[in-house]
Amino acid sequence: MSSHEPTGPEEKASLLETGWRVMMGRPRDFKDPGVFHKISLVAFLAWVGMGADGLSSSAYGPDESFRSLLEHGNTTYLAVFMALATALTVFVMSYAYSRIIEHFPTGGGGYVVASKLLGEKAGLLSGSALLVDYILTITVSIASGGDAVFNMLPLTWHTWKLPLEFVVIALLIVLNIRGVKESVTPLVPVFMVFVLTHLVLILGGLGSHIGHAPEVAADLTREFSQSIHSYGVFGVFIIFMTAYSRGAGTYTGIEAVSNGLQMMREPRVTTGKHTMVYLSVSLAFTAGGILLCYLLFGIRPQEGKTLNGVLVEAFAANWQVLGVPVGKGFVFIALASEGALLFVAAQTGFIDGPRVMSNMAVDSWLPRRFASLSDRLTTKDGVVLLGLAAISLLLFTHGNVDALVTMYAINVFITFSLSQLGMCRFWLRERSRDAKWGRHILVHVVGLVMCLSILAFTIVLKFSQGAWLTLVVTAAFIVLCLLVKSHYREVARQLALLDADLDNLVGMDGNGGEPDPSKPTAVLLVGPYGGLGVHSMLSIQRTYPGYFANLVFVSVAVHDTGTFKGTAEVASLRLRVEETLQRYVALAKSLGWNSSYRMAEGLDAVYEASRLCIKIADEFPRVVFFAGKLIWKRETWIQKILHNETAYQVERRLHWKGLAMSVLPVRVGDDARSAPLMSRQKSG
Repeated sequence: MSSHEPTGPEEKASLLETGWRVMMGRPRDFKDPGVFHKISLVAFLAWVGMGADGLSSSAYGPDESFRSLLEHGNTTYLAVFMALATALTVFVMSYAYSRIIEHFPTGGGGYVVASKLLGEKAGLLSGSALLVDYILTITVSIASGGDAVFNMLPLTWHTWKLPLEFVVIALLIVLNIRGVKESVTPLVPVFMVFVLTHLVLILGGLGSHIGHAPEVAADLTREFSQSIHSYGVFGVFIIFMTAYSRGAGTYTGIEAVSNGLQMMREPRVTTGKHTMVYLSVSLAFTAGGILLCYLLFGIRPQEGKTLNGVLVEAFAANWQVLGVPVGKGFVFIALASEGALLFVAAQTGFIDGPRVMSNMAVDSWLPRRFASLSDRLTTKDGVVLLGLAAISLLLFTHGNVDALVTMYAINVFITFSLSQLGMCRFWLRERSRDAKWGRHILVHVVGLVMCLSILAFTIVLKFSQGAWLTLVVTAAFIVLCLLVKSHYREVARQLALLDADLDNLVGMDGNGGEPDPSKPTAVLLVGPYGGLGVHSMLSIQRTYPGYFANLVFVSVAVHDTGTFKGTAEVASLRLRVEETLQRYVALAKSLGWNSSYRMAEGLDAVYEASRLCIKIADEFPRVVFFAGKLIWKRETWIQKILHNETAYQVERRLHWKGLAMSVLPVRVGDDARSAPLMSRQKSG
């Protein structure tokens, strides 16, 4: 092995590194043609990972709606219509998102739909609302799960509730850094226990009252007449809509499948639509069935218990088999699975939140490092940031579910509304090309009306209770994204000034050949073909005139979430980088250098570039490495966050290996133009 060989998996790792690798898992080979199959989810696992958020909302969505009806005395009969409205809303929204999946098969959900159909500002609003909502999804789910678990424990143990919630978030962070499939598979037993116990609860609860259907119908008719007499038709409508909007948390998990489509097993559209069917049927059945059971069992609030807890006890607490109280065991399992599923529901935020962040980072709304993939092919930075944000929010609210729920369910309906509006606009544009556009647009019009109604009622009802804080936080996040985008646009403008100088560059009539390893060699790290790379090349010529006979260009095809979508996209990026290097080589040869290129591909630009440079040092003993770096007259700490400082990181690694490297400054800015190009002009 060469003395310059970089530290890597082939060297003996330290105990700490070994422990980290065991916890996080071994690196995945992105070049493996089957890797997309290995890290993707079949419809069933996608239902577990992304449907848990929707199903877990049956622990608080129907509860909120029914409590609202109880506040008005004899209006509980509206639970029948509420169950129908809940199921209808779920099916309409699910079908609408199934159509979105067809038109956006690469995924992205509300952010991509709004960006492409309504413009980048609408996309920013949708993406910002989604990210805040995913943080709240994690926080509300963990806090609710903690309450459900500790309700079965003595009060003296409740001081450990918040630490336990932190541990659960930390565990989910680790699972999601390991990879989405690893983070979902261990949760399957919890998910299935919840599904089975609640299937028994709802079917058993409804079945036990079939014989009393005439009496129930008579009671409902009487209550309907009394409420119309007391409140009037419009008053009953307002009561219904208030309860409907208070249960809006029931629908927050519907968009998850569309957002996470990139993680689906091929064919993704088919898998995504199957997952949406599983999600819609299970959610409509569970939420609607629980509402009907509340009504049939005459459930009323009890101190320290959720309505679901009261319902399960009313249904099964007195069961006995041969004198053994098996009902209490069923109650414990059902409520424990509900609490555990709330923990599992946080997984939706960890699966889809980083995906939205990566899409926004690709579009320069967020620091581009959030689009980077780890060696486990996960968006590690996004997972960690969302987890830390959820922990901070838990600390801020002390895990108070009431405070968190008031902040919840608003932002997701902003995204829902924008998505449906975007699809309405799409079909209006397509009306001259598709004779069936009227039928296609109908579901999105209905979905838009539903979403706007829920959004309006939720904001009005919850604004003074803390909903204003959600809107303020979302607005602050939007401002932050605008600042990040402004910075990247300014950098692009300044790079355009460098690219404009290329128009004045005329190559010599030189006839460079292949590099001679025995002669002095300059190795230049480059990115896309443009002013930065060319200025750096000519800086070498100007600083070391006549010394280097060879010039080798080095570049890395870095796969991030923008390109790592399939084998075709991976191959396309590799081809684009190779074509860029060939352009640099052609220019260098025209200027008289012996030139060639070397390239690598991977997930980490610094690691791959360092490893490739060390190999080149063995091939060219008389070598000096160079990299260009944009510099400003006044640099700030924000620039270090928004840019990865690749040149300096590679320089540090090569210096540690005893290799010479220099970072070439390329000045940009309105008050300082870059150094003039040093090229010979052809005579006229």
